[in-house]
Amino acid sequence: MAIELWETLKESITVYTGLSPATFFTVIALGLALYYVVSELFGSSSSEAQYKRSRDAEEEVQPLPPPVQLGEITEEELRGYDGADPNKPLLMAIKGQIYDVSQSRMFYGPGGPYALFAGKDASRALAKMSFEDSDLTSDISGLGVFELDALQDWEYKFMSKYVKVGTIKKTVPVTDGETTEGDAKPAEAAPSESVVPEPKETTTGGEADKE
Repeated sequence: MAIELWETLKESITVYTGLSPATFFTVIALGLALYYVVSELFGSSSSEAQYKRSRDAEEEVQPLPPPVQLGEITEEELRGYDGADPNKPLLMAIKGQIYDVSQSRMFYGPGGPYALFAGKDASRALAKMSFEDSDLTSDISGLGVFELDALQDWEYKFMSKYVKVGTIKKTVPVTDGETTEGDAKPAEAAPSESVVPEPKETTTGGEADKE
């Protein structure tokens, strides 16, 4: 049975390829050897390139510096820490408390899904899970119970994961009608009316004798 299959295979090789069985198997052997040599060459070079890239990536990734305490800053100053400057920490605020989120730069840094929250107190946007520019504010007035609970969850998450580095300075608007104690001017005294005494009539000695 095996001999019949071998004879049939040799005839098929000759008919379909025009080569003798010996030549056919020699060509296959040479092809496999060539494939092995080429795969070894390119495979080793690609492995070396991949290893080099991984080494370069490790060299480029530097440990994050320790968080710097900023104290009390204004919202305008906080905008300078939105990740645009790679030499500055990446900061974000919730309910007036500022946190260093540099370790999550892939989320809050430029190009990240939450990049628009960086450098701002976006308490209202986080509570509403909104990406609207009008909600990127610290004003949480008018929010519902569920929105306030969601904001509380965000605050707990930030408190447990990130380092607090400062607070936002509260600014009190001054209206035009308000004056401080230093600005108050003393009231001017009303001019007093001076009373000029009327001259008394004097009598001479001659007139007195006549009387």
